[in-house]
Amino acid sequence: MLFSSVPFLFYFLPCTVLLYFAVPKRLKNTALLLCSLFFYGWGEPRYLVFMLVSITQGYFLGILIERHRGQRLSKWLLGISVAFSLLLLGYCKYADFFIRNINALTGLSLPLLRIALPIGISFYTFQMISYVADIYRGQAPAQKNFMDLAAYIAMFPQLIAGPIVRYTDIAGQLKDRTHSLAGTALGIRRFITGLSKKILIANVLGGLAAAFKESAEPSVLYAWLYAIAYMLQVYFDFSGYSDMAIGLGHVLGFRFPENFDYPYTSCSVTEFWRRWHISLGTWFRDYLYIPLGGNRRGKPRWLLNLLVVWLATGFWHGAAWNFILWGLWFAVALAVEKLWLLGPLERHRVLGRTYVLLLVLLSFVLFDADSVAGGFSQIAAMFGGGSLPAVTPESLYILKSYGIILVIAVICATPFPKKLAAAMERGRYTGKVLCAAEPMVLLALLTVCTAYLIDGSFNPFLYFRF
Repeated sequence: MLFSSVPFLFYFLPCTVLLYFAVPKRLKNTALLLCSLFFYGWGEPRYLVFMLVSITQGYFLGILIERHRGQRLSKWLLGISVAFSLLLLGYCKYADFFIRNINALTGLSLPLLRIALPIGISFYTFQMISYVADIYRGQAPAQKNFMDLAAYIAMFPQLIAGPIVRYTDIAGQLKDRTHSLAGTALGIRRFITGLSKKILIANVLGGLAAAFKESAEPSVLYAWLYAIAYMLQVYFDFSGYSDMAIGLGHVLGFRFPENFDYPYTSCSVTEFWRRWHISLGTWFRDYLYIPLGGNRRGKPRWLLNLLVVWLATGFWHGAAWNFILWGLWFAVALAVEKLWLLGPLERHRVLGRTYVLLLVLLSFVLFDADSVAGGFSQIAAMFGGGSLPAVTPESLYILKSYGIILVIAVICATPFPKKLAAAMERGRYTGKVLCAAEPMVLLALLTVCTAYLIDGSFNPFLYFRF
């Protein structure tokens, strides 16, 4: 079930909220769990088995890890739990990737398993690993209530595309959380904002990207329009989902961590990855990079750790070589920055922003490609390779058709709208006007989004496939 769908918005969500607030406090986590399981099993009920098995092993092994903390057995139990989670993820997501490559290297014809990827498995697997790791480190107590742990892992707002919420972030909220009209209003505002980013910006830009891939008249201009549109589409699609998840969390009394902080305004790739998919970046830092030794064991080991982390980051995004090279792309960029470029980039911020935008733009072309060769061919085409004409009538038509939404997307990818709204709120008269107009604006946005959903086609979130 999609957040950006009529069944979710007008059937599932109202019924869930009514049930959630109707039950007594002691049953709210149970109600949330049951609704979340229904939400996840809506399309493919059989994939509930994978998630419930993951929760069950984490629950029992977490208790055993805490019971034997400080003993060697605790470390073995942690290893078993992490290995189980990764093997489950590997079986579902990477089995066919390895089989294809084994067949290519050996000439064998091993049959593919053709396992359909359970939605959200990458996200809830990482949440389970962080849960047992934090128990092992003594940073969190084991959850003795199975329903509460299951509610944390299966919680529908953040289940299928993040942010990756750590148990330590909401352990106290699982036990005791407050609900208020102010929190609900904030959550509704955030949810509608995210929905609008997805429906009115990301989906429209997705139309440009799709038109380019189907075009019989490619050109250099068209290639650049596609690359810019896709880069913006990924941001508004994923940050829009995060906004909706955080907004729903507010409605239910939870405070989820922020996941984006205007990454396209960054002056270095280092800064970009502090602002983009923050929950994933901090997860790899705390559960892989630092345990490997970080930058504390000399430059060669630091470079190796950086390479391992970013290869893992790329592989996490998808079982294909273009994702692995995408991770390597950023590993090289970060290493070069930290060794030589970071200081100059921070001093010359216009140059830094230009450099980041170009590097990220090209990386997303590779990210979206069907193959490594196709990705590099597309990048070459952007710079005149492949004997493409500079401009075609179709590319000019696309520029005229999508020019306004591209400008709007660029502006909305910066803090300018937020700063403008904050300045208006501080004004003596504009603040009153904004306060009175906000409900009507939100209602209008919801109405327009609903009209698009009724009239449009199925358009899932890009990160569902990860």
